[in-house]
Amino acid sequence: MSLRPSVLLSRRRRQRLAADLGLLAVAAAFVVPLLWLAFASLDTEATLRVAPPGDPTLDNFSAVLTEEITFQPMLNSLLICGGATLITMVCAALAAYPLSRFRSRFSRPYLLTILFSTCLPITAVMVPVYGLFVQIDLIDTRYGTALFLATSQLPFAVFLMKNFMDGVPVVLEEAAWTDGASWRQSLLRVILPLMGPGLGVVTVYSFIMMWGNFFVPFMLLVDPAKLPASVTLFTFFGNYGAVAFGQLAAFSVLYSTPVILLYVLISRRLGGGFTLGGAVKG
Repeated sequence: MSLRPSVLLSRRRRQRLAADLGLLAVAAAFVVPLLWLAFASLDTEATLRVAPPGDPTLDNFSAVLTEEITFQPMLNSLLICGGATLITMVCAALAAYPLSRFRSRFSRPYLLTILFSTCLPITAVMVPVYGLFVQIDLIDTRYGTALFLATSQLPFAVFLMKNFMDGVPVVLEEAAWTDGASWRQSLLRVILPLMGPGLGVVTVYSFIMMWGNFFVPFMLLVDPAKLPASVTLFTFFGNYGAVAFGQLAAFSVLYSTPVILLYVLISRRLGGGFTLGGAVKG
């Protein structure tokens, strides 16, 4: 016997209500910490309690906007993560091009090896890396730290770049070859401009992963003047469990600003998609 339409409608409503409640719970898990961050940054007596400040003030921002706490660490983070992101993007593009354009029986095993390397915990390789950096005199150097960050992020960047590069039709590159372009010129002037959204995704993802990395610079950098903001975050954690929650929240807001600005700058390219439909006609 078939169910009545009213019974089916009621079941659909219950399922939709359950899905909506689940989505609200997930949204709350993200929104509540952000609310605490906003409220605590404006409260000099902030605790772990999520509540609007009784007397909002910018004193927390004034306390952390100093050369030692914010400006120098943020500059170090921009130098290290920006340089590492640039290295990652260049190497990922050069590595993804042959994987995307040339067929070989070793391509699939190579890609699977790349994916496996992304699963290795960074803590498992830090001891030999530290010993290697000591021997080649790269310890306590910003460029050495940027190089290792780029190396650790490169496997997944290559995998992402290869998938985006597969979306660019080969006929466009063949047309460039017919006009006398080399593979370098076709890569720089045809493929990379057409995969702008893919480049934006890889850039943002790589930068975010490096920007929030604590363990690598903590191990490879010794001089406090070279430490990035992800490490100097410990400044706000005192002894015996004492934490300056208000200043910590203010510093976290400032620390998140470069990532937000980077996303806003390339968000249009991220939403544009590949517009290659008319490029292969005629």
